[in-house]
Amino acid sequence: MHGIPFADVSIRVILAEDDFLVREGVRRVLEAAPDVTIVAECADGDALLAAVDELAPDVVVTDVRMPPSGADEGIRVANRLRTTHSRVGVLVLSQFAEPEYALALLEDGADRRAYLLKERVHDRRNLARAVREVAAGGSAFDAKVVEALVAGRNGGTSPLRGISPREREVLAEVAQGKSNAAIAESLVLTKSAVEKHINSIFGKLGLAGAQDVSQRVKAALMFLDDTG
Repeated sequence: MHGIPFADVSIRVILAEDDFLVREGVRRVLEAAPDVTIVAECADGDALLAAVDELAPDVVVTDVRMPPSGADEGIRVANRLRTTHSRVGVLVLSQFAEPEYALALLEDGADRRAYLLKERVHDRRNLARAVREVAAGGSAFDAKVVEALVAGRNGGTSPLRGISPREREVLAEVAQGKSNAAIAESLVLTKSAVEKHINSIFGKLGLAGAQDVSQRVKAALMFLDDTG
């Protein structure tokens, strides 16, 4: 998620959160970023969808639980926007590490999607970087959520025993939810070199036939399980 440059023009963001105090806090953090502009604020999923139709933002930042469903409204909106507004990035914020929500968010692909815990919001750099990442077509996946997925798994022979030290470095970046472009910048590699490493990793882990998002999530699980 590191290394995304400031945009030449402002990233237009719609913020959706039903708790006024939380919404104000997130708004202030986002407004501190020089390349982010809040164009609308909403308190429920219906208002959010209407605002997206009217304003065509670059990114939606939404709570995972909002009216009218009071459950996974943020996920439902994100999945609907994948069809109706495919160029709109969605950053979902959650108070707890709920891996089932993160996986539901990424079911149709990881591009332009991010899932962060609200505890990250206090650091304005984390939130702004995630907004820039999804605006640029990338993704961000909170490592704590991945850790929750592997909690309680039994140990055994490491599935990573066949990967090289360089591939392990790349996989560590994948486990942080970074896009290929962000990994390339972090490890000072070309994007094509990162893609080759990732394809090799997926092959060695037996994930070559899976969808991209499934590959990345499962590979991240194996890494975190091995290092946890």
